[in-house]
Amino acid sequence: MGADDRFVMSSAVRAAYRSGEEDETMEPLVLYGSDDRPLGRISPGDGVIFYNIRGEREIELTRSLTEEGFQPFAVQEPLQLSFATMIEYDRGLNVRVAFPSEGAIGDTLSEVISRHGLGQVKITEAEKAVHVGYFLNGKRNGPFPGEERIIVPTRKDVAFFDEAPEMSIEAIREAVVAQIHDSSRRFIFVNFPNVDVVGHIENEGAIIRAVEAVDREAGLVIEEALRENLSVIVTADHGTVERWLYPDGAVDTGHTDSPVPFVLVCPEAEGVTLHGSGELTDVAPTVLALLGLPKPDSMTGRSLIEGAWKVEARKDRRVLLLILDGWGERESDRGNLIAQARTPTMDKLKGTWPHTRLAAAGEAVGLPPSTVGNSEAGHLHIGAGRRIYADRVRIDRAIADGSFFTNEAFLGVMEAVKRDRRSLHLLGIVSFFSSHGSLDHLFALMETARRAGVGEVFIHAMLGRRGELPESGARYIESVEKRSEDIRLGRVVSVIGRYWSMDREENWDRIEKTYRMLVYGEGTPVAERRKSHGSQHR
Repeated sequence: MGADDRFVMSSAVRAAYRSGEEDETMEPLVLYGSDDRPLGRISPGDGVIFYNIRGEREIELTRSLTEEGFQPFAVQEPLQLSFATMIEYDRGLNVRVAFPSEGAIGDTLSEVISRHGLGQVKITEAEKAVHVGYFLNGKRNGPFPGEERIIVPTRKDVAFFDEAPEMSIEAIREAVVAQIHDSSRRFIFVNFPNVDVVGHIENEGAIIRAVEAVDREAGLVIEEALRENLSVIVTADHGTVERWLYPDGAVDTGHTDSPVPFVLVCPEAEGVTLHGSGELTDVAPTVLALLGLPKPDSMTGRSLIEGAWKVEARKDRRVLLLILDGWGERESDRGNLIAQARTPTMDKLKGTWPHTRLAAAGEAVGLPPSTVGNSEAGHLHIGAGRRIYADRVRIDRAIADGSFFTNEAFLGVMEAVKRDRRSLHLLGIVSFFSSHGSLDHLFALMETARRAGVGEVFIHAMLGRRGELPESGARYIESVEKRSEDIRLGRVVSVIGRYWSMDREENWDRIEKTYRMLVYGEGTPVAERRKSHGSQHR
């Protein structure tokens, strides 16, 4: 049996590369049987496990498959699926949850500020709304008393953000300036998303423009803040484009494990120094110190201001915290698009004000050692002021101690499909590095299904190149096909780019494309060359 006979879908992905497609935006590929019909479609009464983690980009697709009376586009009803998700994507979803939320995190920066009766506002555009809200507030959706959120709409007139690298940054800046002039806003949190968002696209010129736009608008905001006597902190949640090349020269569009800058712009703190290094968990204690508020015992981070200096007690002190999303720091200029851009604002800030670097990846933000940072972990730790272990760590530990394989949510779905003689569908990202999931989690689910005696397992794979080598998707699909061969269970029947399946901005045309692939088998047909491991084709 030749390689192509064994690894049908990975071969189809490689053929798509040759025709000019890439992982993240790959159009759907669907396995077809000898009867010229799509195999492995999600059908009424089937079982589905959506094994992605993180969750905010998974809600829309989950809704389309499970929500009664779903309206954004036409769906086949009723599917009546037995459906489980790896973690809790949203409390309103009609699904089992394998690893439920451990609950909101208390004593966050926003909660402490609210508790002391100070007004606060958070400003970004829609791409980062969940980060300045849910994650910054310790996985709490709603605002605290005295907290307002201003979310600038994301542009809908471009298909990809490299067509307009400036995004909506001018509108964000205008909103920030208006809040600077409102003396009731004691704490202003701002996220400029451009570097992170555009940095995931393989377009060097666009990324340079994004970096320069952020630097320019940050300068305007800081100038206005100083005129109004605000203290300003400039930092980031993780790195991205400061390491845009792998050692072999291939482009790396993912996040990095680099530290991030921390600059304190506070005229009243003239002469103070900062600790030589820190972590994102130190941001909240520093903000509280500037505001003259006590740090709760649960915050294990420290103020980055060295020595016994204490800010003068003033009831009207105000602080602006500016997050340059994705702005990492790295000594080497090779592949460093931040170093290659014109950044007069950041250059001047570092030459004038106290600054240091903060760890923003791996264990410093509750992730496995040596893993890259991300916006979710970054904002969570900026707000929490202490380390919070990620869902990935919980899941990996469950696999290691064996409890993953007896998880009630997984087994509930599997027992239902066995009882009703239906199929099990495993849906999610195929990657070793994505913050949305891991191949190890898919392989553990396949092993759980084998142990549970499930007869037919179909795998629907999402590709996403962020942080991956070029054409890595085909290698991952092939590894899944090999694992299916080894355990004699499971078949990859659909492949699609994450652009179409993982959305959080109500781009329902993208989600509909994924839905129609999963349910109706719409996509480029890929001819089956062998029988599946399951007992039947559907």
